[in-house]
Amino acid sequence: MNPFLKQAQELFPYTQALRRDFHMHPELGFNEIRTGGIVAKELESLGIEVTKGVGKTGVVGYLEGAKPGPVILLRFDMDALPIAEDTGAEYASQTPGVMHACGHDGHTAIGLTVAKILNERKNELAGSVKFCFQPSEEGTNGEEIGGALMMMRDGVLESPKVEKTLSLHIWNDKPLGWVHVAEGPVMAGADLFVVKLTGSGGHGAAPQTAIDPIVCAAQIVAALQTIVSRNIEPLKPAVVSVTSVHSGTAFNIIPQTAELNGTIRTFEPEIRKKTHERFEQIVRGVAQAMNCKAEITVKQVTAPVINNGAVAASVFNTAQTLFPQTEISTNAYLTMGAEDMGYMQEKADGCYFFIGSANAEKNLNYNHHHPKFDFDETAMVAGVALMASAAADLLKGK
Repeated sequence: MNPFLKQAQELFPYTQALRRDFHMHPELGFNEIRTGGIVAKELESLGIEVTKGVGKTGVVGYLEGAKPGPVILLRFDMDALPIAEDTGAEYASQTPGVMHACGHDGHTAIGLTVAKILNERKNELAGSVKFCFQPSEEGTNGEEIGGALMMMRDGVLESPKVEKTLSLHIWNDKPLGWVHVAEGPVMAGADLFVVKLTGSGGHGAAPQTAIDPIVCAAQIVAALQTIVSRNIEPLKPAVVSVTSVHSGTAFNIIPQTAELNGTIRTFEPEIRKKTHERFEQIVRGVAQAMNCKAEITVKQVTAPVINNGAVAASVFNTAQTLFPQTEISTNAYLTMGAEDMGYMQEKADGCYFFIGSANAEKNLNYNHHHPKFDFDETAMVAGVALMASAAADLLKGK
């Protein structure tokens, strides 16, 4: 058996115990005080140099190999979601209204286990490892920017300069045993939009005396669907979703304003540009036709996650060695889900890979962000082994 896989299996009780502890005590973005404290303590117990408060609540561990070489960053997200858990698990969330519904508890546990393995092998490493435990991947949570940008602003990619990155996601859309490593785009870039429509209020019984922003909003929602269906090439992925509509206070009042919120998801810069252009044309054109004033705000939330060919090839070769009986997926598996790791991979060549974690027989196959979300914890063994081994392979030296 591969030594990295063997060690990951031997350390599984440690990984599982950490994951369940984090799951029982979830913390929202930029509030990962307890989680970050445990991470720092575990890293310090290994003798790894630790820096706290990077990106507000992020933690960075620095492990220097015995030989000179590149610096690679391994990133693990820590935050939970504002969702009431409905799994019934013995390790269910003890924090009302907050749960780990995306697997970040598993990612953090994987990261600490990888740190154990690589620390024991530091004399074999030609280069250094930054263990990056990131806050607030799920959004900005009231801050101006999210966790990746916050850590980058605090210099996580500098001093010393990071040359390559690795990151992973436990993935419940695919079954246990599935592994995906590929070059090119893997997760979409995300923009959020807010459209504020202003009309003229009036009595619901006399619509002719008002300018109704709700009717205008309804026309815009319908028209926006034509961007993807009629303006974007059918083989080029894009999403335009209006996810909330707010207006009105009473059954007999035509309101003064209406607000639309939603998201735009794309992979390619030219598709993003085209989508944004048509979005503005449609909103302003319909608003003008309906005699409403339109204010538009579009903000980039994440860049697309695009894997570097050379780094992805290295991780793929590692995966083949680790899992010789598994067919490693390299086809163009894309998800319109977004990840702020894309920002780091814009600055340092990286590979973001997926580990299948669903197990239908155990009823562990609910989608990410679902109140019943949970995953087969043995997937963490594969995650630990591949992350640790892939990092070691990148630091083998010449």
